[in-house]
Amino acid sequence: MGREQWKKIWVGSAGNMVEWFDWFVYASFAVYFADAFFPKGNDTANLMNTMGIFAVGFFMRPVGGWLLGRVGDRRGRKAALTLTVTLMSASAVLIAVAPTYAVAGYGGIAVLLVARMLQGLSVGGEYAASATYLTEASAPDRRGFASSFQYVSMTAGQLLGLGLQIILQRSMSEQALHSWAWRIPFIVGALGAGIVFYLRRSMLEADVYAEDDHARTDPDRGTMKALWAHKREALLVVALTMGGTVAYYTYTTYLTKYLSGTAGLSKPTASLVSFCALFLFMCLQPLAGRLSDRIGRRPLLITFAVGSTFLTVPIMTLLRHAGSFWPALGLSLLALVVITGYTSINACVKAELFPTGIRALGVALPYAVANALFGGTAEYVALWFKNGGIESGYYWYVSGCAAVSLIVYLTMRETRTIDLHRVGKNSGDGTAERVLAS
Repeated sequence: MGREQWKKIWVGSAGNMVEWFDWFVYASFAVYFADAFFPKGNDTANLMNTMGIFAVGFFMRPVGGWLLGRVGDRRGRKAALTLTVTLMSASAVLIAVAPTYAVAGYGGIAVLLVARMLQGLSVGGEYAASATYLTEASAPDRRGFASSFQYVSMTAGQLLGLGLQIILQRSMSEQALHSWAWRIPFIVGALGAGIVFYLRRSMLEADVYAEDDHARTDPDRGTMKALWAHKREALLVVALTMGGTVAYYTYTTYLTKYLSGTAGLSKPTASLVSFCALFLFMCLQPLAGRLSDRIGRRPLLITFAVGSTFLTVPIMTLLRHAGSFWPALGLSLLALVVITGYTSINACVKAELFPTGIRALGVALPYAVANALFGGTAEYVALWFKNGGIESGYYWYVSGCAAVSLIVYLTMRETRTIDLHRVGKNSGDGTAERVLAS
């Protein structure tokens, strides 16, 4: 890839990194601020309430997917990406200054809820705009490689959050973290979003969008009417996302809580396990993305689904009894290697399903719906099983979601060779038929 393409990937990834830093630090620092916004009592119940607010952010993602997907298709990918980081910056500031229960009663929860709704709007559009931009900005034979940087940047954002958490855990007392230091990452996130806003104002538009005159002038571009014309592809996005998003949030945002709350590791050790596993996971993404450019997307998706269906229960069971750093790291890394088959290429697979004029909305809305139903509720469902004394039930839930996606991967057709300029057009190339099973 040329220098200009690398620049586009860098700017898109940098913004994605900040977006997901802000998104994930809420989850990773929830163990410290859960008691700050609710009356003292059951720690697990307070954490469930806090993660319930976390889930609300996911339910705003379909709204953000519709709104910002429409902006991306009608105004351009650059406009959508700039707007998403603005919303994320505002939400980070709100969380950083939110008053505690001791100061404002349930008023602090209201501020937290508004902030999470803004985050949901932002991330709902960020995923699709970023996936579309990275896919369109690359050469046809490098789309898997280029789009894999979406999860590189997402994971980098989470690593920065975990790294900051580890530093704070080792430099501050437990009391300070619960009292006020949990606000630090949200201040950092707001500052980072300001820097990325500046970078994105000068970013270049994706070539595929800029060169498609019809997509930029079609009055139906970015509308629900246009999306309805591709309803089969939209349903396919929901189905192929289901297993991947549950597994991803299980082994990323929930992992630290599981290691400390169930496996009995100390919070610092659990954070270090997550950090090391996620770093290696991040490094795998471009390799798997490049492999998909050579052998196709389906083999990687099928490998993920088979592994997640049959390995989740034994991995989670063994993690529960890991007891120390190295066994926990090995098992966590095994799980993340399995889901690399999904994370490394899901962005380009979804973008390859839709024509240019509806690509951003087509990826955004169905993906956001799937995340609201399965990704956003993953931690809450896990804690619900734990609170009910049947934590192992969650392991089977994750396996079941992966099994559903496996059926989809086995019946869908390959998307690697699709021409982004021609997909969905009435040109007689049979694009839709090549993607969806008869």
